[in-house]
Amino acid sequence: MIGLVQRVSEASVTVNNDIISQIGHGLLVLLGVEKQDGDEQIEKLVRKLSQYRLFADEEGKMNLNVQQVNGAILVVSQFTLVADTQKGNRPGFSKGASPEHGKRIYEQFVSALKEKSIPVHTGQFGADMKVALINDGPVTFQFNV
Repeated sequence: MIGLVQRVSEASVTVNNDIISQIGHGLLVLLGVEKQDGDEQIEKLVRKLSQYRLFADEEGKMNLNVQQVNGAILVVSQFTLVADTQKGNRPGFSKGASPEHGKRIYEQFVSALKEKSIPVHTGQFGADMKVALINDGPVTFQFNV
């Protein structure tokens, strides 16, 4: 499982010209699910995201997590994160989860984040989405669990 995490001032997801989800201050998480991903990977990434200190304290140091700054999380499925780009001129997706497995893991991941009492919003799994964001910093981290 790969989570590409961006600290944002705001972010939104549009499907068919309708904004379906949006947040202000918080994290945009682009989530890539691989074939072997399950409960263990979900737990690790949820723990990381809920506790990772990406936000500045009063001294300007990254010492606060998303909960401490009353931020929200927007989770967007993005299967292209698991692509193999090492050979040739076209990505390979053999490591990626099937659509059924990917959707199940995505939904379990979102549910597990919500259990942490963090406001969580989502994109639409499998849809052609337009994701807009203002990256705050910019701050971007990739978590491979």
